[in-house]
Amino acid sequence: MAENSSDISGSGCRRCSVHSPGERTQTSGFGASKWVRLNVGGTYFLTTRQTLCRDPKSFLYRLCQADPDLDSDKDETGAYLIDRDPTYFGPVLNYLRHGKLVLNKDLAEEGVLEEAEFYNITSLIKLIKDKIRERDCKTSQVPVKHVYRVLQCQEEELTQMVSTMSDGWKFEQLVSIGSSYNYGNEDQAEFLCVVSKELHNQSYGTSSEPSEKAKILQERGSRM
Repeated sequence: MAENSSDISGSGCRRCSVHSPGERTQTSGFGASKWVRLNVGGTYFLTTRQTLCRDPKSFLYRLCQADPDLDSDKDETGAYLIDRDPTYFGPVLNYLRHGKLVLNKDLAEEGVLEEAEFYNITSLIKLIKDKIRERDCKTSQVPVKHVYRVLQCQEEELTQMVSTMSDGWKFEQLVSIGSSYNYGNEDQAEFLCVVSKELHNQSYGTSSEPSEKAKILQERGSRM
């Protein structure tokens, strides 16, 4: 559970008394060893040693075991100092409590993965990687939608028209319509040019405001 510098919030605190730092050091018995206070990036969390020791290979397990190879400091309240993001530590701690990964919609799986890897919680690392893989697979399976346009142009306009195709427009097909007309002293053939563009983050049948280069294509197709 998270707490601020002066208060401890959450249902878990109803089962324990709040003491000053001096009183904590004088308290003996089960309560003194059961609860652990963490200062993660300036935010306080209160939990049990049993919760932190879920994964015997994790940083938090070593912290509770007072591993001599683990350089850990405490603040003036006796809380372990951990220089990490408290926003993403919350889901990690809750996972250790009940074995489920619960994320708010504004939290990214990648952020929790970074914390899980820092604390070396192997089961959580695997779970998040599976979720990220599943999410990316669903994203890649979304069918790509296209919008097509058919533009009519003269033979001498082909080069200029193709050179102006930007903003994601792609040339698809060129069809001669089999007719010609007098243009000055020369006969010019006419063509139909089919171009396409992918629709991103738009519902089918909707269109966004065209850019300047897209307007050039629209003007050239206005003869049809």
